[in-house]
Amino acid sequence: MYKAVVLGAAGGIGQPLALLLKSNPLVKELALFDIVNTPGVAADLSHIATPAKVSGYLPPDDGLKKALTGADIVVIPAGVPRKPGMTRDDLFKINAGIVRDLATGIATAAPKAAVLVISNPVNSTVPIVAEVLKKHGVFDAKKCVVIKRPTLLWLFFDFFPKRLFGVTTLDVVRASTFVSEVLGDLSLASSVTIPVVGGHSGVTIVPLFSQSSHPLPAGFSPSDLQALTTRVQFGGDEVVKAKDGAGSATLSMAYAGAEFAGKVLRALNGEKGIISPSFVHLSCDKAGGDSLKKVIGKELDFFSVPVELGPEGVAKLHSLGNLTEFEQSLIQAALPDLESNIEKGVSFIESPKL
Repeated sequence: MYKAVVLGAAGGIGQPLALLLKSNPLVKELALFDIVNTPGVAADLSHIATPAKVSGYLPPDDGLKKALTGADIVVIPAGVPRKPGMTRDDLFKINAGIVRDLATGIATAAPKAAVLVISNPVNSTVPIVAEVLKKHGVFDAKKCVVIKRPTLLWLFFDFFPKRLFGVTTLDVVRASTFVSEVLGDLSLASSVTIPVVGGHSGVTIVPLFSQSSHPLPAGFSPSDLQALTTRVQFGGDEVVKAKDGAGSATLSMAYAGAEFAGKVLRALNGEKGIISPSFVHLSCDKAGGDSLKKVIGKELDFFSVPVELGPEGVAKLHSLGNLTEFEQSLIQAALPDLESNIEKGVSFIESPKL
């Protein structure tokens, strides 16, 4: 049983996400933090008949530190939602500072927790978290216990790259749902599995439909495939437009965030064989990361790739498999934006003004 923390718990994603985590049997304690309303959200959730104890914190009186202390998993949906006409760049200018400050709290109060970043734009906010952790000496710090024997020296390392995840699960959920629609059977949606790699915005989102557990129908044309790919890549725009200025993809994102958090919790609890795409630092598995860089032909620090989860976080990075020519072209089209997004996050923390 584990302590889960939601940072940004009073928002459009945070509240339904907290509700879903309260229902997870592996959560024994649920701590909520936001700048407003968290005590009320916590009180509301605490009436639900599941074992998790819920507490809510605000910034005064070290609320962030209190929420994070003892955390096993921290989920960050904090930030403003995207509105009609708002670009990812506009979103970055607001959310980058929020994520930086929350990452500082994690570095000091919960340096061993698994950290799941939902706050958009993920391609930039995950590098921000990594850079903050580096500045606090906990990202790849070697905290060693040394046991000497005549011929042995044992070292135990804390290695944060294995525990930092960008949550890209909504892209996977959309791909699965849209394929089940194409197949004319929504009952298949929960069983359809499709790797989605690259990043988590626009053209950086690369669904590998050739590896779908449920193949697309015979006669599915190249133009149909392009349209389906575009729908996954820009599914968020579809929701923003449909809500007509009233919000973004909050409920589906909360579902996806809870799905991924649940997988991380199951892996922490010892369950084997759990694989899910996530935007991770490729040093978390040097062999797997080096192999991926050769496939994509680019030296990137971050990439969304199928990740095998374990008690340490990332147990192994899986290959991209056999890519079609179309999928290879999508990855090459994604790389310039992905590289730029990552650099933007790194530069935000490196700026001398900060």
